[in-house]
Amino acid sequence: MEDYDLAVIGGGPGGYTAAAHAAENGLGTVLVEAGELGGTCLNRGCIPAKAMLHAAETLRAIQKGGSIGVHAEGVSFDYREMLAYRQGTVEKLRRGVGDMLHAAGVTVIRGKGQVLSPGRIRVLAPGGEEVLTARDILLAAGSRPGKLPVPGMDLPGVLDSDGLFALEELPESLVVIGGGVIGVEMAEALSAMGTEVTLVEAQPRLLPGMDREAAQGLRMVLRGRGVKLHTGAALQRVTREGDMLRCVFSEGSREMTADGQYVLCAVGRRPDTDGLFADGLRPRMTASGHLEVDRDFQTSLPGVYAVGDLVPGAQLAHAAGAQGRAAAGHFTGQAWPADLGLVPRCVYTSPEIAEAGLTEKEAVGHGIAVRTGKALMGANGRTQVSGGERGFIRVVAHAETGVLLGASLMCERATDLIGEFTVAIANRLTVGQMLRAVRPHPTFEEAVGEALEALV
Repeated sequence: MEDYDLAVIGGGPGGYTAAAHAAENGLGTVLVEAGELGGTCLNRGCIPAKAMLHAAETLRAIQKGGSIGVHAEGVSFDYREMLAYRQGTVEKLRRGVGDMLHAAGVTVIRGKGQVLSPGRIRVLAPGGEEVLTARDILLAAGSRPGKLPVPGMDLPGVLDSDGLFALEELPESLVVIGGGVIGVEMAEALSAMGTEVTLVEAQPRLLPGMDREAAQGLRMVLRGRGVKLHTGAALQRVTREGDMLRCVFSEGSREMTADGQYVLCAVGRRPDTDGLFADGLRPRMTASGHLEVDRDFQTSLPGVYAVGDLVPGAQLAHAAGAQGRAAAGHFTGQAWPADLGLVPRCVYTSPEIAEAGLTEKEAVGHGIAVRTGKALMGANGRTQVSGGERGFIRVVAHAETGVLLGASLMCERATDLIGEFTVAIANRLTVGQMLRAVRPHPTFEEAVGEALEALV
């Protein structure tokens, strides 16, 4: 007999979600994790980043208090205390994941999991190794930070996101390579604490692939907060110049430089398949190194499945969790109804940015006739009260049916408000149906109704 019904390799959102639901539905389940439960998101990604952004936003709010009559003299902060707050948050949530798995009846084994063949995995641990058998195997090993193939990226002080979170002192200056989500969030957080930040992005604008107007608005916000920005700038090399690191990049026809105490390479993440398969065992992969899977997340190896950052698609914790839940439904015979093609995208800057579904440009590219409605947050009462900056809510609807197709938001609490649109898009609600709800005043959500009304 097999040791388990399901063996999961990886304790991040995709892995622990699948393991818990499988065990709760009667499957004998083991989860193998070499590091800390929670994966990159909890330990070295989403949660630590958002904790630092919250600390930075609190500091900025106190410093701006004089504009609303709240005066605080001698405001200061202790970076190490901020790190302690961040770590305490991580540890509390990590314990919660462990308690959830225990309550569900999941066996957790510490060690590096490796697929030997369909139905067999090896667990490598400091105390030795063991071989486990399972009817099905789910791979949720996550990803690792990407690295640019340019000279100097191996110099001391050139960090990836893991290395940045490991620093115990606030950098005096930092050059961020990459204007994606990680890059802009870290630029905002550290600049608020006094770090001199320069951001270099190879694409013509920040946040490539997200709403253009939101990216342009964020550019103005970051510049107003002292971040030096270079877009359309390709990194050529990194050199050591005394106590500083120098990034040499081409911006148009000009060669330019930016110096920093540290350099953060934030150019995306790559599937972490190192050592995941025994020698001679290789499933089909894409050119980018992702595992090819079918609609049930099964790889080309029978009985071996994969979710999260290992497979093509959005590298987001909530996407991985939804895929893990869907995979668990496949194993237990209980289909999960979520639309896995509809994954909201969020950026936790201030103001926040969030989007779901199709943009107007994407819809037109698919040959869909659309109408758009927009509300500017400058006229929103709650935004004025809270001292919010520029922002908007834009909705995209089918020109004939009025079915909601997409939404883009740049405003306070955008990452919370996007949920209303995600539900509406998933259920093919029309603009008229969404307008049946009376939204309270004064709230940020009030602008949702105004954007929808612009379509009537």
